[in-house]
Amino acid sequence: MSVHALSQATERLADWMVRQALPLWSSQGFDQLHGSAFEQLDASGAPDAQCPKRIRVQYRQSFVFSVAANRGWLAEAGVRVGQIQRWLDAKARHPNAQHADAMDLYVHQLTAEDQPLDNRLDTYDLAFYLLACAWRYRAFGDSQALARANRIQRYLDTHIKGDFGGWREGDYPAKVRRQNPHMHLFEAYMALFQASADSRWLARAGSIFTLFETRFYDPEKHFLLEYFHPDWRPVAEGQAVEPGHMLEWVWLLHQYGQLSGTPVTHYTRSLYRTALELGQEKHSGLLFDELDTNGKVQKASKRLWPMTELIKASLAEAASHSDASSKAAAELVAANAISALFEFYFSTRVDGSYCDQLDANNQVINTKAPASTLYHLLVAATEAIDYQDQQR
Repeated sequence: MSVHALSQATERLADWMVRQALPLWSSQGFDQLHGSAFEQLDASGAPDAQCPKRIRVQYRQSFVFSVAANRGWLAEAGVRVGQIQRWLDAKARHPNAQHADAMDLYVHQLTAEDQPLDNRLDTYDLAFYLLACAWRYRAFGDSQALARANRIQRYLDTHIKGDFGGWREGDYPAKVRRQNPHMHLFEAYMALFQASADSRWLARAGSIFTLFETRFYDPEKHFLLEYFHPDWRPVAEGQAVEPGHMLEWVWLLHQYGQLSGTPVTHYTRSLYRTALELGQEKHSGLLFDELDTNGKVQKASKRLWPMTELIKASLAEAASHSDASSKAAAELVAANAISALFEFYFSTRVDGSYCDQLDANNQVINTKAPASTLYHLLVAATEAIDYQDQQR
């Protein structure tokens, strides 16, 4: 039963991605006059040309189009990747980019008119540039992208490396350190290792796995903690637990286990179980945005992206189970999560669009479709397709 449900759900999601989402974001979601991705679309599918431009969105869309090109899903995907890189070089270069060790750096944010708005160098941003570089090399054999990744990593190590392991939030003061930028560096390092076969990238991923084991993971409550003091002590006031991030780590840990041979199921099983037991609304299957450290719902709103992480984590869990019943149960969770995307989040007005967030009663409270969410949806689609292919 679950196999059939998942097969149908995967086919539906793949069709939506290839026939609707990618064409929409490559056309209406892309400013072809200037060569950059729009930040978001409104409920009618019109681009928001007035809001500031986060550079991380350009990185994420470069990743999306690179993956689409690699899969043969979008004819103009390579053109879009080239346009984004030229726009970055022309409009978003960091003031320090004239120096040899900073030549590949870009600012954090521009105005709608492509003027500097925020010149910070942000580690979370750079993680996504590394991820985009990995896929540009993988999709196009772009050796310059791999060279850029190595230079960016040298900059991170030289200028943004933090004390007690890991990296700082960026080149700016921050009161707390977060696991989130490290989670995306973990993702990027594994992608770079898979693209290049350079074991140094896997070693970097290993250093973040150590942080996960020793700092991010709460072994008593089986939580993933979000915020830390500079010495990696968890903060007490303002600490948060996000079911979406817990599930994202489940997917990433399974990847790391496969690439490194490191046992990870002790962590993945507990994170997955806790995220579903405490973070999932039972009648809808949707995920709450935030819990407190006692497992109580702190934010009953529900963004779209955690559902994509539920799909990815469930498929990774299914693949790791040897017993048929556990495998089938995880497959059914993934199938139901895909169905929930169509029921609650995907636009019925604009093919390929979506809403960003629901309230506690599962009514839409943010009708905008952020371009940044397409990254989550694309990976969920590719994971579902690849899982189905592996089961045949």
